[in-house]
Amino acid sequence: MTMYTDPRSATMGRSAAAEAVDQGLRSYMLKVYNYMASALAVTGLVAWVVAHTPALLNMLYTVTPRGVQPSMLGYVVMFAPLGLVFFLGMKIQTMPVRTAQTVFWVYAGLVGASLAYIFLLYTGASITRVFFITGAAFAGLSLYGYTTKRNLTGMGSFLIMGLIGGLVAMVVNMFLHSTALDLALSAMFLLIFAGLTAYDTQKIKSMYFMAGHDAAIAEKTAIMGALSLYLDFINMFLIMLRFMGNRNQ
Repeated sequence: MTMYTDPRSATMGRSAAAEAVDQGLRSYMLKVYNYMASALAVTGLVAWVVAHTPALLNMLYTVTPRGVQPSMLGYVVMFAPLGLVFFLGMKIQTMPVRTAQTVFWVYAGLVGASLAYIFLLYTGASITRVFFITGAAFAGLSLYGYTTKRNLTGMGSFLIMGLIGGLVAMVVNMFLHSTALDLALSAMFLLIFAGLTAYDTQKIKSMYFMAGHDAAIAEKTAIMGALSLYLDFINMFLIMLRFMGNRNQ
């Protein structure tokens, strides 16, 4: 793991330099978590507004005996965040910080619109309960990733390979329609995203040291770090909701 060396260490004394780096890291990680929490708030608010505004909800979804089916616009809203993720990943180094922030918030809002359907499937009380359970689990996993001295790089590579394999199996199961395999894949994905939460947290720490003292780079790095943790949280929440949520009658 690449570590950032404070150039002031030669003149400051080792303890003073270490303290300055620690303070900078804490401030940086707080910024990452603030971005992530704000994005979750935007997602939740948009999802709730869409779900409780019949005109918007009917534009995105159709309720049928087989369940909730997205409309053509609904599919656009579902896949638009994926395009924004790729766009942000490819262009963030060259775009201004304000543009990166705007894309990040738009992304969170689109995810919220695409998740409005959960209010049709599950009770509001169970959505809230599962959200806080996910939050507690996420906090513990992220804290482990932040504090552990163990290098999680190898685990991260293994988890990413497992994620790719699981996605392939999920596509295959679209033709097999196996309920048992579907549940097994959901459990596997839950474990994968739990592990990725710890891995991504440690990776975000190393990104801070690589950013150095460039404020713009540090800000963009914080946005990308928040995006990684946001995706881990959302995926964990949706999987846990499937296992623990109470469906509307």
